[in-house]
Amino acid sequence: MTTTYAALLRGINVGGSRKVPMAELRTLLTGLGHDGVRTYLQSGQAVFTADHGDEESLAAELAAAIDKHFGFTVDVIVRDHAYLEAIADNCPFPAAELEPKQLHVTYFSASVDAERFAEIDQAAFLPEEFRLGDRALYLYAPNGLGRSKLAEILARPRFNKGLIATSRNWNTVVKLVEMTRD
Repeated sequence: MTTTYAALLRGINVGGSRKVPMAELRTLLTGLGHDGVRTYLQSGQAVFTADHGDEESLAAELAAAIDKHFGFTVDVIVRDHAYLEAIADNCPFPAAELEPKQLHVTYFSASVDAERFAEIDQAAFLPEEFRLGDRALYLYAPNGLGRSKLAEILARPRFNKGLIATSRNWNTVVKLVEMTRD
């Protein structure tokens, strides 16, 4: 049985470094035996079907292939359609009422609990807010991510220690649900 997945690559094609052309990424995924390979934007999203492996092994396989092909390490998170759909469906903020640039999801490679972020005084950042989900963090930044003081705090290494963390805006969250739908 095949499953449709999205691969989320962290930190590629930003500022002219760590270039991973999407055509080459599609070729790499096809070479790994995956079907239905498509990419979205240039910032590191690929959708594919696989009849073997699980999210962790598929992420490790793709990360190793990228390292071998391009000569640098890229963190990769792989998630299936059911997970991506649940993340969209369980958004604690009124996504339909917000501009997509105001809402972001940070996907984590493992579960996180509130204790990890306990030192952050959320009230000090209002109206910005974050909420935790299943291996994810939802961020409401009404003035956009580039102006978000809370996003700056959340990106500090101590809050993401031991994890792969990669963020996507709400447009991308929704598009990946659509793209992975069978």
